Amino acid sequence: MGSDRLQHQRYELKYQVNEDKALRIRDFVQSYLEIDEYSALQPGLSYPTLSLYLDSDGLATHWDTVNGNRNRFKLRLRYYDDRPDTPVFLEIKRRENNVILKERGGVCKSAAHWLLAGHMPERKHMLNRNDDQAFVAVQRFCRLMLELNARPKMHIAYLREAYENTRDNNVRVTMDRQVESQPNPRPRLIARSPRPHLVFGKTVVLELKFTARHPNWFRDLVETFSCMQMGAAKYSEGIVTKGEDWVQRACSTAGLIEEFLSAENYPGLFEAAKRAAV
Repeated sequence: MGSDRLQHQRYELKYQVNEDKALRIRDFVQSYLEIDEYSALQPGLSYPTLSLYLDSDGLATHWDTVNGNRNRFKLRLRYYDDRPDTPVFLEIKRRENNVILKERGGVCKSAAHWLLAGHMPERKHMLNRNDDQAFVAVQRFCRLMLELNARPKMHIAYLREAYENTRDNNVRVTMDRQVESQPNPRPRLIARSPRPHLVFGKTVVLELKFTARHPNWFRDLVETFSCMQMGAAKYSEGIVTKGEDWVQRACSTAGLIEEFLSAENYPGLFEAAKRAAV
């Protein structure tokens, strides 16, 4: 998914609805918006959306969300499949009061491990070497990662059904299903975790997104279907519902094993363990 349709500054209204209501909302939304070009290609109108979230060892960005800090950010790698020849986007998602600010840059998947190891980006890493805005976004991502000492912490996957205005990107509606999370302390861009936690169960996360003033039919939608606005932070909700120890235990265990196996006396065992983990 390219950056040209990205809403760099927007407002988000989030709701949790059951599947029956989501299907009725689909019919309502189709009266105003067109199906997203990526959703249109899928038989179920939903495309996989995959993320690897980074955080400090103390889970600083998670706790900023839990504490309701009005000015906060998250760092994530966003991608859409596990093929090695498709792009990955390094994203900074900020909240400043009620406004969501997003910036991202696409890089080659082969460069992701290098950048997560703490190296600064080079033009050769970029999908488009002439895209200055994307290059600056990746530089900022890497600086924030180093300042926070952020490392891979959590893999998030879900199916996204999206609608947009084909004339501009001022309004967008998404419905996310089967939101899965699992600790992932390694820089692996996988399609699905082996033992995922279903964060919201069978509930569908509805998001109404707009860049300026929301259209009147947003209000009609909320009133017609009795939607109640609530938070639905996928990364943090996964931690809250399973417990912080769930993440810390997985990350610390992975670190200890890798440190132990990487000793000079165990080179063969280390390589065998790495192959088994793939």
